[in-house]
Amino acid sequence: MHCLDIPQHEEKRFKVMKGRDVHEEKIITNPDYLRKKLGVVKKEINVFIASKQHHIKGIVDEVLFLDDGTAAPFEYKFAEFKDTIFQTYKYQLILQAIMIEENYRRNVKRGFICFTRSNNHIETFEFTEQDFQNGLAIVNEILEIIEKGFYPNKSKYKNKCIDCCYATICT
Repeated sequence: MHCLDIPQHEEKRFKVMKGRDVHEEKIITNPDYLRKKLGVVKKEINVFIASKQHHIKGIVDEVLFLDDGTAAPFEYKFAEFKDTIFQTYKYQLILQAIMIEENYRRNVKRGFICFTRSNNHIETFEFTEQDFQNGLAIVNEILEIIEKGFYPNKSKYKNKCIDCCYATICT
């Protein structure tokens, strides 16, 4: 998108649009609800967040403040939980955790994903220092791609290409 100026056309992708609808619904439905079972004492909804240090930005569905003094990202996914978690979900949470730590000056030890198509099943991710290092390595790879103006080779994992809007232009 940044290197070749080719749009993703997310407005034509059903899952993307349905996911946006789910997010909009969660913003207005019971906004004061705190997930006590997770130790939530306060939350912020639909938070735009950025890291000047790491050159990343995004929107966190919910920033949770927990009873142990830490914070955590909470994401809704228009997806079913099928006993496996995509690495993209995990790294989304890790990068959000990095931004939360930088902006809120709170430790982030875990993150949560709510699978809306599996009766709002919640999965918890415990983060390690290695997770944060791997996440930042990915960011640095992306920044290098943008800076040099090239795009990476097609993934060797064909399933990653199924719902990718750039699948037809990869080498």
